[in-house]
Amino acid sequence: MKLITIFKTAALGVALSTLTACGSIHAAGNLEDGAWQTFNEMWDRWVDSEGDIGAAVVWERKVEDGVELEDVIDAIKAVGIEANIKSVGDLPLSEELKARGIKSDVINVMSFCNPETARKMVDFSPAMGAMLPCRITIVGEPDGLHLYTMNMDMMVEMGKKMPPELKKATLAVRNTIWNMMEKGSKGEY
Repeated sequence: MKLITIFKTAALGVALSTLTACGSIHAAGNLEDGAWQTFNEMWDRWVDSEGDIGAAVVWERKVEDGVELEDVIDAIKAVGIEANIKSVGDLPLSEELKARGIKSDVINVMSFCNPETARKMVDFSPAMGAMLPCRITIVGEPDGLHLYTMNMDMMVEMGKKMPPELKKATLAVRNTIWNMMEKGSKGEY
């Protein structure tokens, strides 16, 4: 672990020493507070996963043993309804694979959106449109069901500073998705 800390410090030092040539210091000055902490957490997950970028950029929750898929789905949807986050799609991918004759454990992709916040986010950065809508994927693994979603702290904390009203709206969506993961993993609604 000490070697990783030394490596990260050295890499940061090298990166900082080369930043002025490409305007990166100016960009770094536009970042939200907490950007480096979030980056370091993602870096640690990337290293711990031996380079799996997916593992580095998502939140993951194991569904408690005994909680059925339907309860997970109902819990996630209930949180969305309560927070006024619209369900905009449900893709039971494993069912489609089975219909094609391909054996598959559970893969169910649920999509959600707050249209007003989505519009504000795309106005702020059109590239953020690629991250819409918010998704939670339920995946059957050998030890049971797991929930995965994009780590929304990347948008809230790692990007350039948002106008206060956009940050407030984005935090509300972030907190709703987090709550969906928490409640969904327990089948609580």
